[in-house]
Amino acid sequence: MLDMFTNPGGVAVIGASASPGKLGYQVLENIVQYGYEGKVYPVNPKAEEILGLPVYKSVLDVPDPVDLAVVLVPARFVPGVLAECGQRGLSGAVVISAGFREVGREGKALEQQVIDIARRYGMRLIGPNVLGIIDTVCKLNASFAAGMPRHGHIAFMSQSGALCTSVLDMALGQSIGFSRFYSIGNKADIDEIDLLKGWAVDPETKAIVGYLEGISDGPEFMRVAREVTRRKPIIAIKSGTTSAGSRAVSSHTGTLAGSEKAYDAAFRQVGIIRASSVQDLFDYAQAFARQPVLARDAIAVVTNAGGPGIMATDAIERAGMRLASLTPETQQVLREALPAAASAANPIDVLGDALADRYALAIKATLADPNVGAVLVVLTPQTMTQIPETAEALGKLAQGSRKPVFAAFMGDLAVRPGAEMLTRYSVPNYQVPERAVAAMAAMWHYRQWLNTPELNVDPLDVDRDKVRQVFARVREEGRVTIGDAEARAVLEAYGIPLPKSVLASTADEAVAAAESIGYPVVTKIASPDILHKTDIGGIKLNLSSASDVRDAFDLLVYRASRYMPDATIWGCQVQQMVKGGREVIIGMNRDPQFVAPIDRREAREMLGEIRSYNLLRGVRGEKSSDMDAIADTIIRISQLVTDFPEVVELDINPLMVFEAGKGVLGIDMRLALK
Repeated sequence: MLDMFTNPGGVAVIGASASPGKLGYQVLENIVQYGYEGKVYPVNPKAEEILGLPVYKSVLDVPDPVDLAVVLVPARFVPGVLAECGQRGLSGAVVISAGFREVGREGKALEQQVIDIARRYGMRLIGPNVLGIIDTVCKLNASFAAGMPRHGHIAFMSQSGALCTSVLDMALGQSIGFSRFYSIGNKADIDEIDLLKGWAVDPETKAIVGYLEGISDGPEFMRVAREVTRRKPIIAIKSGTTSAGSRAVSSHTGTLAGSEKAYDAAFRQVGIIRASSVQDLFDYAQAFARQPVLARDAIAVVTNAGGPGIMATDAIERAGMRLASLTPETQQVLREALPAAASAANPIDVLGDALADRYALAIKATLADPNVGAVLVVLTPQTMTQIPETAEALGKLAQGSRKPVFAAFMGDLAVRPGAEMLTRYSVPNYQVPERAVAAMAAMWHYRQWLNTPELNVDPLDVDRDKVRQVFARVREEGRVTIGDAEARAVLEAYGIPLPKSVLASTADEAVAAAESIGYPVVTKIASPDILHKTDIGGIKLNLSSASDVRDAFDLLVYRASRYMPDATIWGCQVQQMVKGGREVIIGMNRDPQFVAPIDRREAREMLGEIRSYNLLRGVRGEKSSDMDAIADTIIRISQLVTDFPEVVELDINPLMVFEAGKGVLGIDMRLALK
């Protein structure tokens, strides 16, 4: 699917320039100087030769096969250039030119022309409004970035071209390598979903990393990401989740950004590791690209300094992992081999005068311990410390182990030779223990994701036609909000348990309803125009006689008429009075990007995240609430809003939860439609 970008047989640079300092010159120079082995064809109607290469007036004049065009002409000329590329039979184009959707209505129309032309000729496009692409496998640097990254096993995508240049510089400084490095800009054609599909099966890529401002198709992204993360990790940093950031995203690439909570939930559901900064992004990525994934969360720490060892220990516990309990055999080996002042317990302090051989002995012993899941080696540069020698010993032991090994060679200038040595042996190295532990924790969370069962949404027995009828009636009346009386019909259609209830249009009907339900009862004003009944005193509780019900009906109708004289009043809802149980609220707000069904496992995990979880589970001898019934309600709500995307808000407030095995009842509810 991405062959025209990962292995093009020939590249045409359309808009190549003979003037150093211009983009057309810089991109052509990058392609030539960084070792691309295919043929390169500069295209410019006003030049004869650039960088020793013959220049063609048009891509139609190129005599040899060409797979890929890199387009740098002004935006207004891009449609014509792409049409010529299509006529010439090119299969792909990287449109670096800006001035499209990101600049407003005219640019959006121009971008649509570009899309239409590409589809007409079956071309795939990256861009417009991009830095370009870099592929270290075929040594193609079709970008205006300064420098060429090392070859590695991280594939990177970014909607921000400028961020790409910063990331490249940082990666060069930290010895991080890439397989593919794509700026995707406006995503007129190829987007993050296409790249996930392609990189999932790319043997050169072990970890996928992305800076995302928005998602092109939320449900499809989730479906694809869920499949990809079963094969290799996806690590993402998502910007534009605040209101100010969202506005900035829209003006930057014309992308809809989405909300913070929605992205957190969506990423967690499909196993994406979310980074909070660019540094975190690559701390995690280099761990996945260089080491096997943790199988256990039991960490051994080997250090030549007590303080940093304690820092690492604190970080491990804060990250939800644990220090490994070394076996007696391992501790005996360490006691016999280390100086008397050293610590044979975890964290293992080999002392400040430790040479490379002492480090090696401790690392070898911990890697052999069956209780250890991973090893973190902390080194501070002291007078006697053999930095490159220790790094080499560590690297050789890591190569021979199936357990992941991490390093925190603390400092900068003094430890650089050791850091370079660690890179040669594919050992991830961090300047402080906390960063190393954060990367280990990301790996551990990914292992937990791999160990979870795949999504299993059970088919539900629901009445979709009944819901369609309710929504159609609401639309016909020009409404978008649905109050308690109508919302009951919707929730009943999806099997959500509700108390007995009857809509009464007169006081006599209310009394008859109460006697059929059985006292005590509740009356609620029923009006499509009054959603918040408590605002007008529109609810009467614990009515135990016919006279109570009659008086309540008259009072509620009177209050509603005074509060909102023009309101349509259907009467009152007479409902069974529910006693006992605990109150919870189930709510839903639709994000513009995401919606997906959830299964029982995910519903139970959601329950475990709420503050009142321990109360629901039962404390101080109280019985547990019916957690399965709450989870079932969440699943049914999820299915409802998946089946009916027009539902943008839904609240059940409260949902009464009874003790385990006795179920739940939805007491009051409302919906809002798009």
